[in-house]
Amino acid sequence: MEQANHQNDQEHVLVSHLTELRKRMIIVIVFFILSLILAFFVSSTILNFIKDQPSAVDIEWNVFGFGDGITIYLKCALIVSVLITLPVALYQTWKFVKPGLTEQEKKGTFIFIPISFFLFILGVVFSYFVLFPMMLQFLTKINQTIGATETYGINQYFKLMFGIIFPISIMFELPVIVIFLTKVGIVNPKFLRKIRKVAYMVLVVIAAAITPPDFVSEILVSIPLLLLFEISIICSSSIYKKKVRDS
Repeated sequence: MEQANHQNDQEHVLVSHLTELRKRMIIVIVFFILSLILAFFVSSTILNFIKDQPSAVDIEWNVFGFGDGITIYLKCALIVSVLITLPVALYQTWKFVKPGLTEQEKKGTFIFIPISFFLFILGVVFSYFVLFPMMLQFLTKINQTIGATETYGINQYFKLMFGIIFPISIMFELPVIVIFLTKVGIVNPKFLRKIRKVAYMVLVVIAAAITPPDFVSEILVSIPLLLLFEISIICSSSIYKKKVRDS
C-alpha cells in the first residue's frame, strides 16, 4: 500500500513538473512569436543601419536569386527575435528550477540572467564593430592583391558576418559558465589555474581560427578571450571561497 502511494506521489510530482515546464515553454514561445512579429517591422531599419556602417558602405549587396533579399530579411527578423527572447527564456528557465533551490541559491542564481545577456550582447558588439571589419579588410586586400574582381552576394556577406559574431558571442559566456560549474562543484579555482597554460593555448588557437591569418588580428582577439578566462578564475575563486565559508 505504501509502495503504491509512493509511486502515485512520484507520478504526481512528474506530472506537476511537466505541466510547469509546458507553462514556461508556452510563455517563451508566445513571447518569441510576438517579438518575431515586431522584428518584421524593424528588420529593414536594422539592415539599412548595417549597410551604412563603414564595414559595408563600400560593398554592394548583390543578389543572385529572387529569394536572396527575403531570405536575409527573414534571418534578420529571426535573430532580432532571438535576442529579444533570450532574457525571457533565461528568466523562465530560472523560474522552472527555482522551487528546487534554497533561498541563498535563488539569490545567487538569479544574477546569471542579466549577466549572461549582457555578456552575449557585449560579444555581439565586439565581434561586429571590431573583429568583423578587420576580417573584411584583410580579405578585401587579399582579393585585390591577386587582381580579383570583387562582386559580393548579400548571402555571402551575412554568412561571413554571422560565422564570426556567434562563436565570439558564445565565448563571451565563459565567465558565467565557469561560475555555474563552480557553484555545482564541477570546477574550482585551483583546477582552473592548473589548466591555465592549456586553456591559453586553446583560446589562442580559437582566436587564430576565426581571424585573418595576421599577427595583429590574432592578438586583438586573443587578448579579450584571455581576459575572459582570467575573469572566470577570479569569479570562480570568489564563489569557491564563499562556498567554503558557508559550509
